[in-house]
Amino acid sequence: MPFKFLFGSDSSTMERVESQVHEMFVHDRREFHLAMSALLGDVAAGEVNTELRELDHKVNTLEREIRRALVVHATVRQQLDTPGLLVYMSIVKDVERVGDYAKNLLDLARDGARFGDLEDAAHWRDLAASVEAHIEQVGAAFLAHDDSHARRLIGPSTTFLQDFDRRVSALVTGADARPQAVARALAYRYIKRVVAHLLNVLSAVVMPVHKLDYFDEDPEDRQR
Repeated sequence: MPFKFLFGSDSSTMERVESQVHEMFVHDRREFHLAMSALLGDVAAGEVNTELRELDHKVNTLEREIRRALVVHATVRQQLDTPGLLVYMSIVKDVERVGDYAKNLLDLARDGARFGDLEDAAHWRDLAASVEAHIEQVGAAFLAHDDSHARRLIGPSTTFLQDFDRRVSALVTGADARPQAVARALAYRYIKRVVAHLLNVLSAVVMPVHKLDYFDEDPEDRQR
C-alpha cells in the first residue's frame, strides 16, 4: 500500500502523521508491559494504574489528532487518496485498541490475579516478552511499508492466535484444571485481541484495501 500517495506532495503532513502513529505504538508497548508486569506480580497493580491510563489517554488523543489531520488534508487541500485514507482511519483504531486490552489485563491484576505464582509462570513471562516485542515489530513494518517484514510477522501472529484458542479450550473443558482458570482464560482472550489488532495492521501492508482486517478472522472463516 503506497501510503505516501495519501499526502501527495505534502511531506510534512505525512511525516507528522507517521510520527504520531509511531508514538502510539511506543505507548502501546509500554501499556502492555505495565499490565503484564502487574499480572505477573512484579509490580503492584495500583502502582502502575495511573501511568498506564495516562498513556492510554495519550494514545486516544493521538488517534483523534491523526483522523483530524487526514480529514483536513482531504477536504481543505483537496488531495485525496481514498484507499490510503480508509487504511489509516482503520489502522489507527486498531493501534488504539491495543491499549484498551492492556487496561483489561491490568484490571485482572487489580482483581487479584497473579500469574507469577503459577507453575507455568515462565510461560507467561515468555508470552509477555514475545507479544511486547511483536508490538514493536509490527509498528516498524507498518511505518516502513515493508511488505516482506510484514509477511514474516503474519505466520507467528497466526500461531499465537491458534495457541490462545487451544489453551482457552483446555480451560473451558477442564483439561487444564490449574489455579486461576478464569483469569488465565480472560488473559488469553485479551492478548489474542491484541495480536488480532496487530494482524489488522499487517493486513494494511500486504493486502488490498478491500481485504483490510482479513487476518482478524480465524483461518477457517477467512474469505478468499
